[in-house]
Amino acid sequence: MQLTIVVLPRDRVAPEATEETVRVLREVAKIQSHNFHFVEYAAGGDAIRQTGSPLPPGTLDACLAADAVLLGAIGSPEFDHLSAGHRPEAGLLLLRKALGGFANLRPINAHRTLAGASPLRSEIVEGADILFVRELLGGLYFGEPRGLTSLNGSSAAFNTMRYSASEIERVARVAFEAAMKRRCQVTSVDKANVLETSQLWRQTVSRVALEYPQVELDHLYVDAAAMHIITNPKRFDVILTENLFGDILSDEAAVIAGSLGMLASGTIGGTVDLYEPVHGSAPDIAGKNLANPLGAIASAAMLLRHTAGLEDEAADIEAAIQAVLEAGYRTADIARGTGGRLISTTEMGQLVSEATAEVADMRHAYHAV
Repeated sequence: MQLTIVVLPRDRVAPEATEETVRVLREVAKIQSHNFHFVEYAAGGDAIRQTGSPLPPGTLDACLAADAVLLGAIGSPEFDHLSAGHRPEAGLLLLRKALGGFANLRPINAHRTLAGASPLRSEIVEGADILFVRELLGGLYFGEPRGLTSLNGSSAAFNTMRYSASEIERVARVAFEAAMKRRCQVTSVDKANVLETSQLWRQTVSRVALEYPQVELDHLYVDAAAMHIITNPKRFDVILTENLFGDILSDEAAVIAGSLGMLASGTIGGTVDLYEPVHGSAPDIAGKNLANPLGAIASAAMLLRHTAGLEDEAADIEAAIQAVLEAGYRTADIARGTGGRLISTTEMGQLVSEATAEVADMRHAYHAV
């Protein structure tokens, strides 16, 4: 397998986690004799410093020519004074739109060894396994018109939530196809008692569900979904929802995994797939070698699965993460309440890389018998 992967390390702690992710992917390539070609470009705050733009044309061109994009976290307080269109986050929205990925996949898993890291009781989170399918190119984040106004000294702001049936249909099919490979349950989240966009969402999802009679569909209002994610996360299999709700709910669900640093994501359906951890840029720990790279590394596993079709290699990385956690190694964000040995970002990346090699060796030995 030959892959060209554009790496956008991005802001604050992101380069630290991204470096360990590339280390693990290089280990996979070496073990399996794949050819992964990594090219790094500036984006976000780093690109603003260099060029004044959060997404320079050269970066975008490279991303469009790649097989996949591996993205670090974005954002930094030093750019908060800039207008919305010039901040690092604007570059991310532009990149998502240009690549065309409309379905964001965010798996949430409760690792048994990290139950103590969650503020929820262990009997609530143990066994929880949720896949969020978030529509990524519509809703309030992209709807027009939008803006700020001032009239007679009074300021106002407005955004537009807009969805078409075709936008809803395509992301719904991603959710139902995913459910077919899991436990055949889809929960569609909306606010259909208030919003016309949600009424169209519910109608359209219900129509698409008729194409998948094996899958059980239920609907929840977003406020009820938020409550059930905390009180009974094991009731969910695939959660399908629009852009804003999916952003908020999947971040809320981080309490199930114990930390935002554990969460991976992949954006599919466009010209080039985009993979990034869910966590932010964490400026308070930047440069201290304290960040949790596991969400970024798990995003690399998603890249191998969804873009490259390398299911075994993806599973090797995921098994390696589990093995390292079961051996008791922890970064600071997942150490509280779980015991174990506190280690750095670099040490965690090295351990996962070594464990990936060991898992692959065991798999090869098993198939050779």
